[in-house]
Amino acid sequence: MKVIGNMKVGMRLGLGFAALLTLQLVTTGIGMRQMADLSSNVTTITEVGEAKLKALNDISANIGARAIAARNLALLTEPAAQKPDLERVKTAQTAIDKGIAELTAVMQKSQESSSAEEREMLDKLRSLEGKYLPIATRIVGLATTQKTEEAVKALTQDCMPLLTQVIGHVAAFNDLLKKESFDSAAAAQATYERAKWLIIVISAASLALGIFIAWLLTRSITRPLHEAVSVARRVAEGDLTTHIEVRNTDEAGQLLAALKQMNDSLVKVVGNVRHASDSISTGSTEIAAGNQDLSSRTEQQASALEETAASMEQLGATVRQNADNAKQANQLAQNASTVAVRGGDAVGQVVETMKGINESSRKIADIISVIDGIAFQTNILALNAAVEAARAGEQGRGFAVVASEVRSLAQRSADAAKEIKALISASVERVEQGTVQVDQAGATMTEVVTSIKRVTDIMAEISAASTEQSAGVAQVGDAVTEMDKTTQQNAALVEESAAAAESLRNQAQQLVAAVAVFKLADDGRHHVAATPAAPSKPAAPVAAKARAAVPTLHHAVAPTAAPVGATTPPAERRGPNRATNVVRPTFTPPAPAAKADSPAAAAAKSGTDDWESF
Repeated sequence: MKVIGNMKVGMRLGLGFAALLTLQLVTTGIGMRQMADLSSNVTTITEVGEAKLKALNDISANIGARAIAARNLALLTEPAAQKPDLERVKTAQTAIDKGIAELTAVMQKSQESSSAEEREMLDKLRSLEGKYLPIATRIVGLATTQKTEEAVKALTQDCMPLLTQVIGHVAAFNDLLKKESFDSAAAAQATYERAKWLIIVISAASLALGIFIAWLLTRSITRPLHEAVSVARRVAEGDLTTHIEVRNTDEAGQLLAALKQMNDSLVKVVGNVRHASDSISTGSTEIAAGNQDLSSRTEQQASALEETAASMEQLGATVRQNADNAKQANQLAQNASTVAVRGGDAVGQVVETMKGINESSRKIADIISVIDGIAFQTNILALNAAVEAARAGEQGRGFAVVASEVRSLAQRSADAAKEIKALISASVERVEQGTVQVDQAGATMTEVVTSIKRVTDIMAEISAASTEQSAGVAQVGDAVTEMDKTTQQNAALVEESAAAAESLRNQAQQLVAAVAVFKLADDGRHHVAATPAAPSKPAAPVAAKARAAVPTLHHAVAPTAAPVGATTPPAERRGPNRATNVVRPTFTPPAPAAKADSPAAAAAKSGTDDWESF
């Protein structure tokens, strides 16, 4: 029962209907199963059994017809007279073979409904027919050849005993098929009776279970709803002492839990309202005394606001001077940024020039390598010429001298090319070093340009911020001037506060009478967290409480109390964070109240802690 009570109503109803549908499906399935068994039995009787009996009856009739025709053949002596009986024998034999084949096919097709005894009877029938057919064929042959005596002898001695066995076996086979047909009919009737009672029992059980499920679901839903209605009626009558017990977690349980939470909340609210109404009544009597202190506080605030206005004028002049200096610095930073950009472009051009020099040096080195190769090939050619001159002997002596000179020149050219190549390699290395240094200088210049741009942006932001600060200071000055005007108007609130205090006292009495309708278990005392009203103090503490009460009371008086031309609501002008540079009379703080948040702590500095608690 606990498990059902914790289910959701939707799931509970779904499971109940699912159980009923499951019972319906089970009942339908069992009925269909029993009907299938009944249909199988009826099919066995009407189709299989009738087919077997028909085939066996055809076999029996044709066996008799064949025996009569064979007997006539044995007795007749004229061929013309024997011809009709001979045709009857052939027709009967064909029909017998066909009947045995049909019976075999039916039994093979319905093996489940064919018993082993039937198959044994069929096998024996085929065996007897196999023995009888050769004898009958021999008798027909003797009769058609006019051997009447031999045919009659074979008919009486050999054929008749075997024919008697065949006919008796067919009759027994027929009795067996009829018996099994009767058994199938009895089984069908038994299946019908069993299905009928089984469906009746299951339907009755399903009906009983359905009634139980419906009762259980209805009770699990309506019972907590009745409890919820009862609780709601008692709360509507003002009785908050009801004890609500939540036993389930379904929707009805959630409703009871919500009603329990509502009842507890109402108990706390009513208790707090009762205590608050008492506190309001006490505080309203102290507001009148606070009005006296309000006037002196207003005068002190006006003096402080005048000093603040003068300070704001000096601050505005300083901020404007800072804004002008920031604009000049921003202009200088922009000029420096322009010069740095031009320097970066010049360094970039130097980098490109050094890259061109580096490429030219590499090309010169390649040319010197070509010259060195030419000198080497010339030396080889001069050596070959000297060898050829030596072979020529005296005639090639002059040519040998020339070849020697050419070889000497080639050697000198090769040496000179090597020296030039070494010098060019050294120059290339220096050019590469210069290129790297120029690249580094370009990167450094880029960083300088970026840094100067950042400085320019920062100076622009400083200039904009200074301009905004100057405008803000001007607005603050205007606000202070407006506050000075507003302070002069606050004196009118003293008279209005007295009227508001009287109105507040009357409303507190009406509130006490309104909440007295509700009945609480312990009069709601333990639900109240507020601090009791402090006892009367000297004039200074009382005035401090009244001073903090002005913003709240302003909303209760006539709209004419709103100061003319004020830029902010009166409640915000008299907040706890107002000016702290005004000299106030010293006073003894009241008894400590419950801890407040940071705004309340700030209010304590201005003597408004009791009013914040109230």
